[in-house]
Amino acid sequence: MVKNLLQNKGKIVLGLLVIFLFALIREYETQLFYDPFLSFFKGDYANSPLPKYDSFCLFFGLLFRYGLNSLLSLALLYVLFKDLDMVQFSGILFVVFFVLLVVVLFCLLSFQNQNYLLLFYVRRFLIQPIFILLFIPGFYYQKMKSNK
Repeated sequence: MVKNLLQNKGKIVLGLLVIFLFALIREYETQLFYDPFLSFFKGDYANSPLPKYDSFCLFFGLLFRYGLNSLLSLALLYVLFKDLDMVQFSGILFVVFFVLLVVVLFCLLSFQNQNYLLLFYVRRFLIQPIFILLFIPGFYYQKMKSNK
């Protein structure tokens, strides 16, 4: 096992670097991105009205954050699997998911009611790298299945 770790030390270092970059994005989210909902959802939001927001700035803030998380996710997939076709397929999925989620988010914002739970989770998928947590085990399973 130690021999296997030593053979893959470059892969491990690059993977840890990407994870560290994810952590930096999370740490500096308030300085890097326009998102008035960060503080809103940290408080008691159930009985509060939505904060005022600029739709244009919110869209581009979400696009920037989602783009950074997507690029890091694609880098992590490449480091782990060294498969460009898989990375390209994942890139297409990231774009499709962004379009779908941002449309749903702005529809929820336009037709708001007092139940903010769906808004919270749709926004969470846009601002956090959740898809990589689904892609890694899925692609690993696919790779193991195709190697049999």
